[in-house]
Amino acid sequence: MSRNSIEIGIFNHEYAGQGLITSNPRMLRVIDIARRAAQTDVPVLILGESGVGKDVLARFIHRHSSCANGPFIKVNCAALPDELLESELFGYEQGAFTGAARAKPGKFDLAHNGTLLLDEIGEMSPHLQAKLLHVLQDGEFSRLGARWPTRVNVRILAATNRNVQEAVRKGEFRNDLYFRLSVINVEIPPLRERRSDILSLCNYFLEKYREQYGSSIQALPEDLLQACVWYDWPGNVRQLENILKRFLILADSDVVSELWADGSARTQATSRSLKQVGDHAADEAEKAIAIDMLQETGWNRKESARLLQISYKAFRNRLKRWQLSDGQHRKARAAGTT
Repeated sequence: MSRNSIEIGIFNHEYAGQGLITSNPRMLRVIDIARRAAQTDVPVLILGESGVGKDVLARFIHRHSSCANGPFIKVNCAALPDELLESELFGYEQGAFTGAARAKPGKFDLAHNGTLLLDEIGEMSPHLQAKLLHVLQDGEFSRLGARWPTRVNVRILAATNRNVQEAVRKGEFRNDLYFRLSVINVEIPPLRERRSDILSLCNYFLEKYREQYGSSIQALPEDLLQACVWYDWPGNVRQLENILKRFLILADSDVVSELWADGSARTQATSRSLKQVGDHAADEAEKAIAIDMLQETGWNRKESARLLQISYKAFRNRLKRWQLSDGQHRKARAAGTT
């Protein structure tokens, strides 16, 4: 994000081109952790509801890692039954079972010198969890029917919408595997908890798909934007994306009425206008940049104001309005709220 001025818009995050559209402080913190984690080779566990963008964040980590030039391979652990998932992950040798006419490489083979994303890992069976733990510990695995193990160099990322700690307590997920996978873990907040990003996401998807679908729509109507801002989005960013795709393809579809009919949008909506929502988004973005700069300068407010090209008095007033001080922010950060 540009730091040339603290006066910024709601759609100018430096990672926007990679699908990470946000000015929300929690999301900016997630991206910062992911960027730093990418520079290591440790596993990362990505948590969040379905549709929040776990796949997008995983690809971001891959692109910023030392194995960015290698393959990015994704496996949905919930899409296949146990026995098929095992052969999908580890492959098999010719004659390993009836019908194995020739050897087949597994996803670990294909991801060598790259990244393997284990999506929906919370659905993996205990048997495969044990085999995965072995790969993480020793860097090798055995194909079905193989006499000798295969060594691989693979960066492991895992994602799930389940509460893994609860699954561990219930005995549904191996404790030792959880600790192996969660060397670094990040949780992506649901879209309803970062409403200030919705307008930016709407504009992003409009630009992304308008030409692809041959739409003549140059700007989204205000009633649609208003409904989008206050809808609760149980399907998160993926649902928003699909709604806007449908609007661009079928502009006469009654998308707005569908969103309002759900009830959650109308319950949330007040007299706040789109301008007020946009102003709130810009304020949140300013706050995130200010915190970032203060951290870099060791909470030197005068130096931070100088680097942000804002008067010290105006900067101090903003900090007062945001109720930010060195001690308060350290306390909040320790509590995991920033």
